Amino acid sequence: MVNIPNVKLNNDVLMPQEGFGVYQIPDYEQCKQAVKDALAAGYRAIDTAQIYQNEQAVGDAIKESNVARKDIFLTTKVWVSNFGKGTTAKSIHTSMNKLGTNYLDLVILHQHFGDYYGAYQDLEQLYGENKIRAIGVSNFNASAYNDFVKKVQVIPAINQVETHVFNQQTDLIQAMKKYGTQIESWGPLAEGHHHLFTNDTLVSIGKNHNKSAAQVALRFLVQNGIVVIPKSVHPERMKQNLAIWDFELTDDEMKQIKQLNTNRSIFF
Repeated sequence: MVNIPNVKLNNDVLMPQEGFGVYQIPDYEQCKQAVKDALAAGYRAIDTAQIYQNEQAVGDAIKESNVARKDIFLTTKVWVSNFGKGTTAKSIHTSMNKLGTNYLDLVILHQHFGDYYGAYQDLEQLYGENKIRAIGVSNFNASAYNDFVKKVQVIPAINQVETHVFNQQTDLIQAMKKYGTQIESWGPLAEGHHHLFTNDTLVSIGKNHNKSAAQVALRFLVQNGIVVIPKSVHPERMKQNLAIWDFELTDDEMKQIKQLNTNRSIFF
């Protein structure tokens, strides 16, 4: 079994540094099987969202697995249509029912649109009631984040943003260090954009370690202290994505990969 290290969030909660994401797996049976395969492979963090429409499948997979709920770090994200005082809390209870749990390890606001302050107040309240172990945000750029932290009671433990070798989020990471907010990468493999899997730099470095370009790309992120949640429906690929903890990139290799940064989103 792979020994995935934890990161300590700003409220001392421990979170696995690598987890399994279920974005774009809306089919119930496929998602349930993928989560069961991921847990069997050794993943102990699962990331879903209300808008993914697969919370029920995730919950049923956890129930049918031989991994205890207490050993799984479970995240969901609140969609914009459920933002607002009272509305957000109600939607989170619905998510808990679908996920088959009476608490969540992490709940994130999915976007900074609509009444996200009202939504976050609900997260703060549920956090205070120990229904949620950690709360955070997603897709907040440095400007939005800096404004947000000055107006909330509980500093976000997580900001989940597009982060990969082509968009390394260096400015945002610096902004969040002051408050101890952990960066979590969605799209850590850039969904294959910019020919990531055949990128000359990543392939060349991979040969030094008998690793693939994808494994090098993931290793670069975790070696920079970033939490990653790669997604796959193929058990062999899941195992490959986990096989990043038995090697280390050299300072020179890290510098080479830093040169790939464009500081631009490839999705928006």
